[in-house]
Amino acid sequence: MKRLVVQISFLLFGMTFAFAQSFETKYERSVSDLMNDVQKQFGVKFKYNVDTVGKRLPYADFRVRPYSIEMTLDNICKYFDWNWWKQKGNSYKIKPYEYPRRHEAEGKMMLDYLSTKYSNTAEWESRRAILLKEVREKLEINKYLDECVKDAKAELGKVRKHDGYTMQNIKIELTPGEHLFGTIYTPSKAKGVKFKKQKNGYPLIICPDGHWPGRHRPDAQKRLGTLARMGAICVDFDLYGWGASEAEVGKKAHQTSRAHVYQAACGLKLLNYMLDTRKDIDTTRIGVCGGSGGGTHTILLYLLDQRITAAAPVVHLASHFDGGCPCESGKPVQLAGGGTCEAELAATLAPRPLLIVSDGGDWTSTVPEMEYPFLQRIYGFYGAKDNVRNVHLPTERHDFGENKRMAVYDFFGDVFKLDTTMKDEKKIVLETKDEFYIY
Repeated sequence: MKRLVVQISFLLFGMTFAFAQSFETKYERSVSDLMNDVQKQFGVKFKYNVDTVGKRLPYADFRVRPYSIEMTLDNICKYFDWNWWKQKGNSYKIKPYEYPRRHEAEGKMMLDYLSTKYSNTAEWESRRAILLKEVREKLEINKYLDECVKDAKAELGKVRKHDGYTMQNIKIELTPGEHLFGTIYTPSKAKGVKFKKQKNGYPLIICPDGHWPGRHRPDAQKRLGTLARMGAICVDFDLYGWGASEAEVGKKAHQTSRAHVYQAACGLKLLNYMLDTRKDIDTTRIGVCGGSGGGTHTILLYLLDQRITAAAPVVHLASHFDGGCPCESGKPVQLAGGGTCEAELAATLAPRPLLIVSDGGDWTSTVPEMEYPFLQRIYGFYGAKDNVRNVHLPTERHDFGENKRMAVYDFFGDVFKLDTTMKDEKKIVLETKDEFYIY
């Protein structure tokens, strides 16, 4: 018995000693001191969107990989739920973890992984069916539409006449107390030009807005007005909690998952309204076009409605970024099919015409080398590689500037047979913000 007590005592002592040894120092260091040393070791500079004051890191120096600054940053950042982002030159930004944003290399790995799932039309069609079904489920769009006001009447504002187009505000109640606010641009007679009324009706282009100052801004008026002068009916709408919607639900409502499904419902509601009430629309030519967050909803709209025949998401598409706002990624649509990305969701339009406009100054800089070839492969299953196009502007940044608008005019001019001689933005009258509201 005495021997057993001695053995147990020795065992307990050993465990206590091991515990003390394991947790005696943990080689802990101040994060600020460690990061300063890492900067010197690798010859880099850090910018911070996180607070490092008072934070300490266990086994700090053991996390440094002398052969890789990025593996070193991985080891440090993940402990605090941070992430790093390469900036220009030798600079890195340290930021909180963002679930919709990944490194470019991760985007490439996702595209390579997804490419293993299909090698022909039949396999892609099977995958596509899963995506169409599960995106609807994860967005909960059917539940939202069931909550919408049935047979809601549209309130239309006064028609404002301009050279070659008209503008008219529209307001439709979605759910009780929440309205869709938009503007309809319609072709009309231009000065000195014989008006060509299209025999089978005009194409319709739904234009979800992005996170810019509002649908009254000059680039939006120029784009929709010019497309109308070229011969297409265009309609846009406010983001949830922006513009006229802000007065109803407040600005903070935009930072919720409800914004994601609300804005998708706006696109569907407008599409249904225009097709149900207008006799001057050609149902074989239905397009959708938006930039930035509006590009997210461009892809989402044609995922939800197969009547869309052509699309042009601008400065949006990336395999490594889902959209940083809850109105783009608040509902977990990226988890559809066991995991997907914007490039694969964009491919669900195939083989119908698709234009991707990208630039060198934002996350779309990878499109020519990564996302575009991925899309071409899927379009190739249908023998329709030429139906997906990429206009890349390597020296430009994240906006809906003139060159991006010109790419959109040329695309819809081609696929919808619009009059490209009318793409003169100088003919567009820029209205004031107040004129975009129905009071």
